[in-house]
Amino acid sequence: MLTIEANRMQLARYGLSLSALQSAVATALGGSQAGQIYEGDARFDVMVRMPESLRTDTEAMSRLPLMLPSGGYVPLSEVAVLKTAEGPNQIARDNGKRRVVVTSNVRGRDLSSYVGDVRTTLAKKLKLPAGYYIEYAGTFQQLTSATERLQLLVPVSLLLIFGLLFMTFGSVKEAALVFSGVPLALTGGVLALLICGLPLSITAGVGFITLCGVAVLSGVIMVSYIRDLIRDGLPLEEAITRGAMTRLRPILMIGLVASLGFLPMALNTGTGAEVQRPLAIVVIGGIISATLLSLLVLPALYRLAMRPVEASVPVSEDVAPAEVVAP
Repeated sequence: MLTIEANRMQLARYGLSLSALQSAVATALGGSQAGQIYEGDARFDVMVRMPESLRTDTEAMSRLPLMLPSGGYVPLSEVAVLKTAEGPNQIARDNGKRRVVVTSNVRGRDLSSYVGDVRTTLAKKLKLPAGYYIEYAGTFQQLTSATERLQLLVPVSLLLIFGLLFMTFGSVKEAALVFSGVPLALTGGVLALLICGLPLSITAGVGFITLCGVAVLSGVIMVSYIRDLIRDGLPLEEAITRGAMTRLRPILMIGLVASLGFLPMALNTGTGAEVQRPLAIVVIGGIISATLLSLLVLPALYRLAMRPVEASVPVSEDVAPAEVVAP
C-alpha cells in the first residue's frame, strides 16, 4: 500500500492545511468530479485524476504539485513522506468486530481430528492478545452442528424401530430378536469403513440409520414366517428349519438389491465422492453382515429364545409313594 504521512511542520511553514493536502491526493489517486456530460436522457460524470502509469509510480506521485495560498506550487514530497508498506487488502467485520479468515484444505484424514490437533498446537504455542479469540467455522462448524443433530436422531430412530417391531409382533422377546440384527449390521458398517480407510463422517452416520431399517426388514421377514409356521401347527425345530430355507431367497434379494444400488456410489471417484462413498460403503458392509445374521444367527437365536421350558416336579423323600390297587 502507498502511505502518505503529512509533515505538519512543513505544512504550517508553507501555509497549507491538512484538508488541502488530502483533497489533492484524493483527486490525484481516486479522482474528483469536474462536471457532467449529457447524451439525451443519460448523464455521465466527468472525473479528473492522474493517469494509471503515474498513480502507480511513487516518484511521480512525490512530484504532485500543491497550490500554495500565496501563489505558486510546492511538490508533495516537501510536505509529506511517501512510502510503500504492507497492509491489509481488506478489512472484514462480523457483528461489528474485525475478522481475519485463515483457510485450509484437509486431505488424507478426517476433519474432526485435524481441528483437534490444531487446537492443541495453538493452545501450546500461541498466546493471543487481549480481545482476540479463535473460532473454527466453515465445514467444521457444519460438522459440529450435524453431529449434535445425529446424537438426537439416532436414539430416536432406534426407539421408533423397536416400537414398530413391538407393535408388529406384540412381544418384547420377538421384537428384541429382530432388533438384534441392528448391532451386527452396525459392526459390518464399521468394519467396511476400516477396510476402506474412511473416517466416520456425517454421511456415514446417515448410512448407519439407513442400515438399521434394512437389517430390521430382513429379520421381520424371517421371524414372521417362522411364527406363521408355528401357528399352523409345525413343531419349533421344523418351523425354524423350513422358515430359514424358504426365506433364504427373499432375504438374499433384499441384500443384493440394496448393495448393488449403492455400488456405483461406493466406486465413485469424481465430484461428490467424499459424500457418497462413506454412505455407500457403510450400507454395503452392513447389509452383508446383516444378511448373514438373518440367515444364520437369527434362527439359532429364535430357537434359544422360544424353546419350551421343561417343568420338573420335586419329589419329597418323606412322603411314601401311593399304593396302586388293582380292581
